[in-house]
Amino acid sequence: MPADPHQAAVAIWRAALAAGDVAPLLQRQLRLSGHRLAAGPLSLDLDLIRRVLVLGAGKAGASMARAVESILGDRVREGFVVVKDGYRLPTARIEIAEAGHPVPDGRGLAASARLLALAESAIADDLVIFLVSGGGSALTPAPVPPITLEEKQAMTRLLLAAGATINELNAVRKHVSRFKGGLLARAATPAPILTLALSDVIGDPLDVIASGPTAPDPSTYAEALAILERRGVLDRTPPSIVERLRAGVAGAAAETPKPGDPIFECVTNLVIGNNALVVDAAAAEAERLGYRPHLLTRSLQGEAREVAGDLLVQARALSGPVALIAGGETTVTVRGKGRGGRCQEFALAAALALREDERLVVLAAGTDGTDGPTDAAGGLVDASTASRGSAAGVEAARALADNDAHTFLTAAGAAVVTGPTNTNLLDLYLILRP
Repeated sequence: MPADPHQAAVAIWRAALAAGDVAPLLQRQLRLSGHRLAAGPLSLDLDLIRRVLVLGAGKAGASMARAVESILGDRVREGFVVVKDGYRLPTARIEIAEAGHPVPDGRGLAASARLLALAESAIADDLVIFLVSGGGSALTPAPVPPITLEEKQAMTRLLLAAGATINELNAVRKHVSRFKGGLLARAATPAPILTLALSDVIGDPLDVIASGPTAPDPSTYAEALAILERRGVLDRTPPSIVERLRAGVAGAAAETPKPGDPIFECVTNLVIGNNALVVDAAAAEAERLGYRPHLLTRSLQGEAREVAGDLLVQARALSGPVALIAGGETTVTVRGKGRGGRCQEFALAAALALREDERLVVLAAGTDGTDGPTDAAGGLVDASTASRGSAAGVEAARALADNDAHTFLTAAGAAVVTGPTNTNLLDLYLILRP
């Protein structure tokens, strides 16, 4: 007999999170043997290195920094990493700072200036290790003058509310930044740079993870301008940003460094973990618990409430006991004034769509532990969730219309709350049919 579906969903979620544990992922990629450091194709004699400088940005930055310290010890001369509020961990030699996410703030502005200054201090005999993970882009606002932080905040809010994908958001960010789109690599030239990345982006494109500070940028000013227009926010975007993009299109502003640029000859970019780890671990745990895993996709995209309906249709067509599993990142087009995130909205939409006689259990949660500007990672719902919310005084349909999934799921006792997980490998979407 398969395990109880509610208990199984929680166990599968925990197994997925365990697969994203940063320390073993980093230890497999960064290896020190005597005085020789190896990572992917890179092999360096650290006795010939004047200074190891560790920089970083992202939600998993503190756990990555701790793992680097456990490997390199006092060979780390200096370090600075910026993380989301609440994601700080104690470290010995690498300083950890907190900043605002998903909307950048003044602390992020100061952090990006510090990271740029440290990168610019590097010389050819130094080694710069850059630790990057999801959230790094919002945590390192470095707008090109005369664009202000407030104007960049406004642009970020507009694109998030319009349902822009992370690829779209970052393409625009890179073209109004002094840090993103390979510009950190330019600042650190001629020092060798080793970037270790946790991917929170479908397909693991290095130029999109945290807006690719050390990766070639294939996107252009023209594409960034087209994204603002396609998402219907061009006329509301601050004029300084629109002017910057139009100047770039006209050739009056320098493009970000592209593939083939010589600055990348000293850069090694490695992805040390991605959503495939999470999905595969979920599938293995589902099978152990007596559910036949049905892996739908590792690249789930689309409007969260619509995708929820699509996945329920597919789950209903499967014979149980089965676990339909998907990884990826949906989006939400915000039309209401409530609070929530893509995983919570997915869960709420599923709760509304479930029939009273169905035994399906649905879980949607972000591996970083925070879904949107809330303290929840996502939601765990079944056919009784909508009525439980109603009994608590919150109507599911009204909450969905107001993009207020967090209020509803909390009232219904269906929010998944993990606290900061110190990893970030996209989302897990799971439907169990016993």
